[in-house]
Amino acid sequence: MAEFQVWAPGVTRVAVQVGKIVHAMHGPDEHGWWRAVVEGVGEAAEYGFVVEDDATVLPDPRSPWQPYGVHGLSRQYDHDAFDWTDAGWSAPALRDAVIYELHVGTFTAAGTFDGVLERLDYLCKLGVTHVELMPVAEFPGAYGWGYDGVSLFAVREQYGGPDGLKRLVDECHARGLAVLLDVVYNHFGPVGNYANRFGPYHVDRHRTPWGDAMNLEGAGSDEVRRFFIDNARMWLREYHVDGLRLDAVHEFVDRSALHFMEELTTEVASLARELGRRLVLIAESDLNDPRVVKPTVAGGYGMDAQWSDDFHHALFAVLRPEERGVGYYRDFGTMAQLAKALTHGFVYEGEFSVYRGRRHGRRADGIGGERLLGYIQNHDQVGNRAQGERVEQVVGMARAKVAAGLVLLGPFVPMLFQGEEFAASSPFLYFADHDDAEMARAVSEGRRREFAAFGWKAEEIADPVARATYERSKLVWSEVSAGSHAEMLAWYRRLIGLRCGLPALRDGDMAAVQVAYDEAGRWLTMERGAVKVMCNVGPATVELEGMEGGWLALASSAGVRGVGGEGAVGRVVLPPDSLAVVAKA
Repeated sequence: MAEFQVWAPGVTRVAVQVGKIVHAMHGPDEHGWWRAVVEGVGEAAEYGFVVEDDATVLPDPRSPWQPYGVHGLSRQYDHDAFDWTDAGWSAPALRDAVIYELHVGTFTAAGTFDGVLERLDYLCKLGVTHVELMPVAEFPGAYGWGYDGVSLFAVREQYGGPDGLKRLVDECHARGLAVLLDVVYNHFGPVGNYANRFGPYHVDRHRTPWGDAMNLEGAGSDEVRRFFIDNARMWLREYHVDGLRLDAVHEFVDRSALHFMEELTTEVASLARELGRRLVLIAESDLNDPRVVKPTVAGGYGMDAQWSDDFHHALFAVLRPEERGVGYYRDFGTMAQLAKALTHGFVYEGEFSVYRGRRHGRRADGIGGERLLGYIQNHDQVGNRAQGERVEQVVGMARAKVAAGLVLLGPFVPMLFQGEEFAASSPFLYFADHDDAEMARAVSEGRRREFAAFGWKAEEIADPVARATYERSKLVWSEVSAGSHAEMLAWYRRLIGLRCGLPALRDGDMAAVQVAYDEAGRWLTMERGAVKVMCNVGPATVELEGMEGGWLALASSAGVRGVGGEGAVGRVVLPPDSLAVVAKA
């Protein structure tokens, strides 16, 4: 016996097809739910719903398993059947975290959860604490980034399905690695999206860059909000994931008295208490609004942290001045802005943005660095370049080392993107397979229009629907121990070791960060407790003070040397494009 249910308000007839037999459902109840109890159904039964007079059998919007893809029948899945071995596990605090973002399909040649599992020892040796998976909910086609998912409760079959994800999470926990999962609650993908055949999941009066916005405030929104909150709870409870990264929360349109993000954080906090382990929510927000991460008791939405694009833009524009004036880099490019990012988090706190043509942001007083993720690479900042170039390929090895030093030793929670730690030669391009020819054409043309704002020519842009674009984006693991790749990997391991070993480098108090810089000379120093980070991206060698009372050299990227030693103050000579780390003796 099995019970089937589906939310379908406003329709007059719903049936469930189990195998080849169609069963009428009873409903709707006052909240719009239809239900049916079917006798003689075994485990892992395959099923779908028939709405009104349309004979098309639709997958369950809450399907736990889509073994035949987004258009196929749903399959039941018993979450209690998996034998977990992670009893007593709890993730490290975000303030102590080093996050590693990866895409399951391109992280290894296999492109599966088991492929990732085979590289866990490497990640442990690297020193990261959290693995962040790009979306793994079922999406259409043979390959893609995952942000066009439509079966949000079903784990992608090509990656290994629900059991594959559970094996990966269980093994990560056995090795001391926490797992974060990227989820998309601001839109459904355009192909295989059958949810609106059942109920008002979308609203057409609000738009996102990817289509109609989700219904978070209109009629029926209680159940739509419940859909996403139940989805979040499922990943955290049933898959033992330690936290979620919410894609583009600035595309939520919710004028309710209780904002969706606040409701979600409240429920996740309750679940964390119930499970007895740490759970976190991390937002991607383009708002520069401290309310996103302020506690709910202080009038905020209560997210534990958010991505910090201002830091990325400020750092990249300093390293790559050739791209100032294009896209959002028009708003960045000075050492002063980089210094502000390191001491305030947001660069734009109400100042006029040329790129946006309006004032942007709000002061973030009292927001610690542990609530902001800092990075020089992520899937967007690499994948949204015409050729998917990585930072090392754009600014060179020396400046990429400087960037790594500021990311890993700065006041934020550092995040790396797969392969940056060994200066991977493979690009990370935007790729999306569609079984709809018109949609494929629209995606290709849309990417060309989007890149025009950055001055890239159409012929420079890799075709996102071509399989070769996907295959080129896979990491080449044979590089890790060779030449400059091994050199970069050793640098990252050294920096991560310093961060993990020195408490001053895990202190998120940005008010305690002391920064000095020279705009013309293009050098900057950042002092954090007993540690000082010094970098020079200018054209000339500079000589800078170390630490009062004498100092010890902890790390240097290239050609850095100290002078003096007799007096109380040591000095450091930095050639162009170099970084040094010193500490009080």
